[in-house]
Amino acid sequence: MIPPISQTSEAEATQILHQWFSPAFPVGGFAYSHGLERVIADGQITSAAELQLWLSGVLAQGTGRLDAVLMAHAWRSDAMGLTELSDLAAALAPSAERRLETEAQGEAFARTVSALYGFDIGPMPYPVALGRAARLAGLPLAALLRMAVQAFAANLVSAAVRLVPLGQTEGQGVTMALLPLCAAIAKTAETAELDSIGSTALAADVASMRHEVQDVRLFRS
Repeated sequence: MIPPISQTSEAEATQILHQWFSPAFPVGGFAYSHGLERVIADGQITSAAELQLWLSGVLAQGTGRLDAVLMAHAWRSDAMGLTELSDLAAALAPSAERRLETEAQGEAFARTVSALYGFDIGPMPYPVALGRAARLAGLPLAALLRMAVQAFAANLVSAAVRLVPLGQTEGQGVTMALLPLCAAIAKTAETAELDSIGSTALAADVASMRHEVQDVRLFRS
């Protein structure tokens, strides 16, 4: 059964989403680089400009858009649909580490929001858990998607700041430059059909596979 939309005010929704996507919320996002560690070790990203270009591809052609579409459909789905979306999300992970990234964060998020709000959300990939929790909490889909895509970009920028290394101000400049793209991805994903889902960020996918055999690693992906 698809839960009804409750009457969460805009101000309350904003506060809840800021909490969910805060680095302090215990999902462990800081432990994942989404393959960036491999790319940086190979010398392919050495500046803020190169980081912005790489992340633009990951957002528009890879996980950024893919997860946003999954999230939107999870927000609209009943329990049976959530199972199918979870299976799809797991199948779309191109490497063992990327599957760990989405499933471990999703399990941690589901466990925490269930404890905080009394929801009954079992382990599921992160975008599916986010979509379900947002619907149960009465949070608007558009705001959820904008915040989620931006948070994904910001987390990868944070990893790059530590790895390249970049200055904090340079990193914030990259995040700011990506904001219009994040908003556009969120807007498109809001009404995207599920059969349009997919990734063409092949370099990022290969980087995540190669990260699995990297000798020295700070991140889990």
